[in-house]
Amino acid sequence: MTRKIHFMETILRDGQQSQIATRMPIEDMLPVLEDLDAAGYHALEVWGGATFDACLRYLNEDPWERLRTIRAHVKHTKLQMLLRGQNLLGYHNYPDDVVAAFVKKSVENGIDVLRIFDALNDTRNLTTSIRAAKEAGGEVQAAISYTTSDVHTVRYFVSLAVEMERAGADSICIKDMAGVLTPDVATELVGEIKAACSLPLQVHTHGTAGIAQMTYLKAVEAGADIIDTCLSPFAEGTSQPATESMAIALEALGYETGLDIDRLERVAEHFVPVRDRFLAEGVLNPKVLSVEPKALLYKVPGGMLSNLINQLHDLGLDDKYDEVLAEVPRVRAELGYPPLVTPLSQMVGTQALMNVVTGERYKVVSNEIRDYVRGMYGRPPVKISRAIREQIIGEEEPITCRPADLILPELGTLRKEISCYARSEEDVLSYALFPEQARDFLGRREDPFYDVPVQEVTVSVDVA
Repeated sequence: MTRKIHFMETILRDGQQSQIATRMPIEDMLPVLEDLDAAGYHALEVWGGATFDACLRYLNEDPWERLRTIRAHVKHTKLQMLLRGQNLLGYHNYPDDVVAAFVKKSVENGIDVLRIFDALNDTRNLTTSIRAAKEAGGEVQAAISYTTSDVHTVRYFVSLAVEMERAGADSICIKDMAGVLTPDVATELVGEIKAACSLPLQVHTHGTAGIAQMTYLKAVEAGADIIDTCLSPFAEGTSQPATESMAIALEALGYETGLDIDRLERVAEHFVPVRDRFLAEGVLNPKVLSVEPKALLYKVPGGMLSNLINQLHDLGLDDKYDEVLAEVPRVRAELGYPPLVTPLSQMVGTQALMNVVTGERYKVVSNEIRDYVRGMYGRPPVKISRAIREQIIGEEEPITCRPADLILPELGTLRKEISCYARSEEDVLSYALFPEQARDFLGRREDPFYDVPVQEVTVSVDVA
């Protein structure tokens, strides 16, 4: 019997996030949503990650309205989102009441599958969102943040998958955000997880290092059920392998994909001028389209690479790129080998940048790194040395409990704070995640004079 390999399409979320920092507006998506729905995908990834932030901050879009719009056009295919566990879509832990409410509203507004991960693979940070997703009727895909170090062995990841299955996951994802999962390890890891778990297994990688297609092939041969791909205009480089190419290759090898290649080609044709527009505007940096074998050495995800490029360019320090890239693994090792995934990838990358720019390591340390060392993000895979800890937080002792246990409920307070602009619970949740951006977005929506500068006019009356 021919085995079917399912595909998840990432062009509406991770594909465009990896290449153009999530700047694609809903208008670019609308003309092809019905075709994507009818193309035979297992799921479309449409939300989560940086889409929420980008909608509010750069696109003047309501992210909830974007989701509802996509749902209105996609009637048959599952809609999937990426959720950072207790971090939701932000960069720090949120209280349990905010997490539960956000997950519930995500499902109510159209999300079918929630891919839930923790940047440190600390499963304590997944419990609230998994429970909320199940209660809301959503499908939980628990994701392993894949990385490499002496600690991150196949045995480590297999035990993590078993733990996630026990926690209530409906499927497991190997989330290789840096594109460093090699074909040989994929064979072993997929085989071992499939032997230890009874759940469907999805594999996610990036083309950054130039090995993604080989990794997918070996993962499929080892028993993977679903792979993440991106339509060709926004594929490869820091994005995922091209959907059309992977489907054609796998079908030629005797697998069934269920994808309508002719329809996919029509969708791809729509996105070619969209890509060209972003190239012309300078939003799509050609550097993110190239192969970077150094990713196998530095373990740096594509989105993190593009962030570093942009930060250095803004500072006029493009020539420091290689130096910062070499500093990343040193910082990562000293901070206990955290997987380089949001928010840890941005935090480690920024710290490496500051170490190079200031010329003195840890002379300048962000509040986020301090909180991480304090244990506020969860357990590091490896204990941080006392010397590094004291350099960053002095004599302070890190916490050992689940970080969210120390956070008081906030929804009631947030509702009051934004009551002048919020029309719905979704508006309140936007404000909970991104207070400044959401207040500005909601303020402009509700008050046409919200951000109109106040002008002082001096009137003099000449009395004769």
